[in-house]
Amino acid sequence: MTGEIYNPNPTVFSPVKQSGRQLEQVSHSLWLDESHEIVNQASDVEPIDQEEVFDLIRSIYDPEHPNTLEELRVVSAPQISIKQDYIKVEFTPTVPHCGMSTLIGLTIRVRLLRSLPSRFKVDIYLKPGSHQSEHAVNKQLNDKERVAAALENPALVETVEQCLTPKQN
Repeated sequence: MTGEIYNPNPTVFSPVKQSGRQLEQVSHSLWLDESHEIVNQASDVEPIDQEEVFDLIRSIYDPEHPNTLEELRVVSAPQISIKQDYIKVEFTPTVPHCGMSTLIGLTIRVRLLRSLPSRFKVDIYLKPGSHQSEHAVNKQLNDKERVAAALENPALVETVEQCLTPKQN
């Protein structure tokens, strides 16, 4: 990415061990977790939890650095809340003036749109008080027309794809 670097020396943290939670489908509508307890009996509705959503977004790369959003502590499992078919993701930019916040939020939204069933409504927000333009960024990230327009911009889509693509070591 060319242009101004908003945080040239971010703090990088070690990734947290993935949850490892395993669900086993026993019948068409019966799910058991690793302790063989029933998780969900709803027909045709696969359960999802905070850790599963976090697993989807933890490996997204920052647009300015060769680090994941998890390594930069931009996202964490406690910043995700789920109520039925509604998911709220809160993220924390590395600096209060981060010019990449809208792009990071858009990338999170694209990953979740591609990965989750369409029944889920997803809202993406900056952690309150973490950014100088918090209200404006939140408005952009949760406006369907603005998101659709952004995803029609080939250069922006290319940058989003780079953030979503695993890096080769």
